Amino acid sequence: MSASFEIESSTGPYTVHVESGAFSRWLAAFGKSAVISDAFFTSRFEEAGAKATFVVAAETNKSLEASPGIIETMRKGGANRQTHLVAVGGGITQDLSAFIASVYMRGLKWTYVPTTVLAMVDSCIGGKSSINVGPYKNLVGTFHSPEVVLVDPEFIRTLPADQQASGLIEAVKICFCRGNESFEKHLATEPAVDMPAVQLEALIVNSLLSKKWFIEIDEFDNKERLLLNFGHTFGHAMEGASHFAIMHGIGVGLGIQCAVAFQELRGVSYDGAPKVAKLKAHLRQMIGSDQTAVAELKKLNLDDVLDRVASDKKHGADFYALILIAPDGGVVLEKLPKTPETLAMVGKAIERVVESWA
Repeated sequence: MSASFEIESSTGPYTVHVESGAFSRWLAAFGKSAVISDAFFTSRFEEAGAKATFVVAAETNKSLEASPGIIETMRKGGANRQTHLVAVGGGITQDLSAFIASVYMRGLKWTYVPTTVLAMVDSCIGGKSSINVGPYKNLVGTFHSPEVVLVDPEFIRTLPADQQASGLIEAVKICFCRGNESFEKHLATEPAVDMPAVQLEALIVNSLLSKKWFIEIDEFDNKERLLLNFGHTFGHAMEGASHFAIMHGIGVGLGIQCAVAFQELRGVSYDGAPKVAKLKAHLRQMIGSDQTAVAELKKLNLDDVLDRVASDKKHGADFYALILIAPDGGVVLEKLPKTPETLAMVGKAIERVVESWA
């Protein structure tokens, strides 16, 4: 099975191709490109006799400080303005490669081969890069869309359960935000850790087509695309407070639970929106598959989590910006007054979620 479709962007359309088991064929075609790969795949490249610059997928390497070394390696290897860059790896490799592709000799065309579920269902399209600078996470970045995205669902076999669950949570978030049809299609693929590649292929296509709507109507994150931050304000805070022992997608799932709890504390009822109950049940299943994250959740300093929520960069001078679920099941951006009362309710929502996993 395979599927192909185009994404429109301000710099022109780019192609997404999803095909199980195709990586070896693609790898053979990368010979004339400059390749940046997650070091995890070193043996795959060596077996194929292919060359690459290998980068350990660690947050410390997704940085402005790490970029010059890679750029120098590319230059010494003869990369010029006509060179095509290929990135193979998950989100860290993608962010680093997209940033370098956007600035090397004022911009190179590039291809992305995502290798984590999270990258396959979400970050591989949209063109954003985010780079850490010193202690500051995602402080700089660019919009620089790839020319081609090549997705091989068979990479799921290389991933531990927690990474799979992390990606599947991002997928259900996107589909829920897009609406009932996308959400029900997602659930119909029977998302689960270690799901067969053929089912994952259908899930990936549905998730990317759902995200396609957001990034085509709002490429630069001004309005509709902001809704895809659903779960992120709470989730980023939990990730940071756990010193990143809680993975990003799991944090997003916990963040969505916090958003639901916040609304329920405000008296919002979802009796007329059964999709919310389905979402809650599905997140419980996905988060529960990562017992390490559950254990870390119980250790969190809740004051630290609350401080991180309050300092999120999406807030304004006099409001907290939260993505919440409306009573009808739709996802909305609410700007709530920056008062002690609002913050206290945020704290209660976080506490309720943590206690639900006790």
